[in-house]
Amino acid sequence: MTSLYVDRRGVELKTDGEALVFTENGERVGTVPLKPLSRVFLRGDVRLTASLLGKLGEHRIGVVVLSGRKGTPTLMLGCPHNDAARRIAQYRLSLDSGFCLRFSRAIVEAKLRGQLAFIAARRDLDLQHRYPLVTCERQLTGLIKRIDAQTSIAALRGLEGAAAAIYFEALTEIVPESLRFHHRNRRPPKDPVNALLSLTYTLLHAEAVLALYGSGLDPFIGFYHALDFGRESLACDVMEALRPQADEFVLALFRREEIRADDFSDTDAGCMLGKAGRSRFYGAWETRAESFRRQLAEAVSDISDTIAAMPAPVSETCAHDAGGNRA
Repeated sequence: MTSLYVDRRGVELKTDGEALVFTENGERVGTVPLKPLSRVFLRGDVRLTASLLGKLGEHRIGVVVLSGRKGTPTLMLGCPHNDAARRIAQYRLSLDSGFCLRFSRAIVEAKLRGQLAFIAARRDLDLQHRYPLVTCERQLTGLIKRIDAQTSIAALRGLEGAAAAIYFEALTEIVPESLRFHHRNRRPPKDPVNALLSLTYTLLHAEAVLALYGSGLDPFIGFYHALDFGRESLACDVMEALRPQADEFVLALFRREEIRADDFSDTDAGCMLGKAGRSRFYGAWETRAESFRRQLAEAVSDISDTIAAMPAPVSETCAHDAGGNRA
C-alpha cells in the first residue's frame, strides 16, 4: 500500500471509475489508481468533492489534510473496525492503574533504548564528538536502570523528561552550526532541525492514528499519555518509541544535503520549510514511512492482543440468545 501527497496549488481531484484524476484549469493532468492507496495527504489549495471523500472512505483510504503554514493535520478516516467490544475493553484497561504503569514503563524503556542506540551509532561515526556522546550514553544507561523502580506514571514522565534533555543536548554536538539547533523547541519551531522534527512527528502521529483507528482502537484513550481534550493520547503512546528513529531520519536528510538550511525561511509563524524542500522531504518520508508503518502495525497488534486477552468482569458479561436479545 502507498501514500499520495498532493501539494500543488489549483489542483482539483475527481474520480473516474476506480482511479483518482487530477485536473488543472479543466484539463486532465494525471491519474492514480485507487487500489494501491492507503492514505492521501493534501496541502495547499486543493479542491475535491464530498462524493470523492466518500469514495476514498469506501476504499478505506485515510485522508490527512495539512492546513496552514504549520501543516496542522486534520484526519478524515475510512470505514472503522467493526469490533466495538475491543474499544470497551480498552476503556476499561485505561482505568486500571496497574496495567497503565506497566505499559508506561515499557513505552519509556523502548524510547530510551532507541535514543541510546542512536547516540551509540553516532559515537562511532562522529569521533570528534565522542566525549559528549559517551557521556550521554552513560547517563541514558543509568536512567534506563531506574525505570522499573518508578512507582507512578508521573515519576516516569519526569525520568523521560530528564532523558530528553540529556539526549537533545548531545544532538546539538553533532548538528552543524549553520542549522542553528541549540535545543528542542516547537510551537513554533525556531530553526530548520526543529521545523523538520515537528513535521516528521506530525506525519508519524497521523500514521499512528490511522493504524489505531483501522484496528478498532480509540486513538484518544491512552495508557501512558493522560486524557487531554483534542489529543489522540494512544497515538502518542505508540509513536513514542519511534521518535529516535524519526530523529535519525531528519538528521540524515541534513547530512546527505537532501534538505538544506536554505530550504527554510524564518516567518512570524516560525521557521518554515518551503515548497521545493517539502517536495523532496515527502519523497524521502514515503520511502522511510513503510518501516514506520510496519512497526506501528506491530505495536497496535500487540496492544490489541493484550486487550483481547483481558477477561471481561463477570458483572459486565451479558448472555444473549440467538436473536441477539438479552436472555
